[in-house]
Parts: sequence; structure tokens; C-alpha cells
Amino acid sequence: MDNDPQIAQLLREIRDQQRESLALQREHIAAFKAQVERIERLNDRTESLQGRAGKALKALLWIVLPLLALVLLLMAWPYARYMFG
Repeated sequence: MDNDPQIAQLLREIRDQQRESLALQREHIAAFKAQVERIERLNDRTESLQGRAGKALKALLWIVLPLLALVLLLMAWPYARYMFG
């Protein structure tokens, strides 16, 4: 029965350590939630930028492809005149 104060002291230490551990876990969870929110904001911004870039590329292709075809035709014109004219 002389171990009862030691056992009680050990149990108090275990309880205190568990409380510290739970507090640390709460801090980690809060930090994790903040990171997840930041990542979600970045993903939303990225999706928006990708959408805008896709629209810009589509518009650019409507301009560049006809110009490229025109340049190729103009480059081929002297050859075609020589071959068929």
C-alpha cells in the first residue's frame, strides 16, 4: 500500500502528458486546416488562370493559323508560277 502515492503521481504525469499531446495535436490540426484552405485558394486561382489561358490560346490560334496559311501560300506562289506557268 505504500505504492499508492507513487501510482497516483504516475497517473497524474500520464494525464498531464496526454493533455499536452492533445494540445499539440490540436495545434497541428489547425495548421493543417490553414494549409488546406491556402491550397484550395491556390487551386481556384490556378483553374481561373488556366481557363483564361485556354481562351487566349483559342483566340490566338484563330489569328495565327490563317496567317500561317497565307504565308505558306505566298511562299509557294513563285514555285507554282514557275512549275505551271
